[in-house]
Amino acid sequence: MAYLNKIMLMGNLGKDAEVRMTQNNKKRVSFSLATTRRFRNPTTGETQDDTQWHNIVAWDRLAERIEKLGIRKGTPLFVEGRVSYRQWNDPQTGQKHNVTEILMDNFEFLAPRSGYNADSGERPVFDTASEFGAGNLPPPPSNDPDDQMPF
Repeated sequence: MAYLNKIMLMGNLGKDAEVRMTQNNKKRVSFSLATTRRFRNPTTGETQDDTQWHNIVAWDRLAERIEKLGIRKGTPLFVEGRVSYRQWNDPQTGQKHNVTEILMDNFEFLAPRSGYNADSGERPVFDTASEFGAGNLPPPPSNDPDDQMPF
């Protein structure tokens, strides 16, 4: 029997990517990614957002690429990876912590589709932006990235 652990997410970075070196001299980059599902409340008819936060981790060469690109809070991103669950104990309190992370295998910058008007109040629809090479970040969805953030 074959097994599969694969996840694909499209969302916005919730904070700047954080770079660390492990004790074994391996580069690790982590950031949060917000994904939002918009739906209409069946009782009130109001539009509501359900935002989920994902902890993304990249290692080694992929971590180096992300560090060089300097991705920042608000950057729209497509992430492919696998789900990882781990536990650790706080050495000071002895409390057990559970962590769910997405171990990133690949990523692409996203850009709003042409014709998107940030002033219209509509949410942008993103296309993968392969024309954005290393060092060239896509423009934010509006003049003020915080206006389009789901948080």
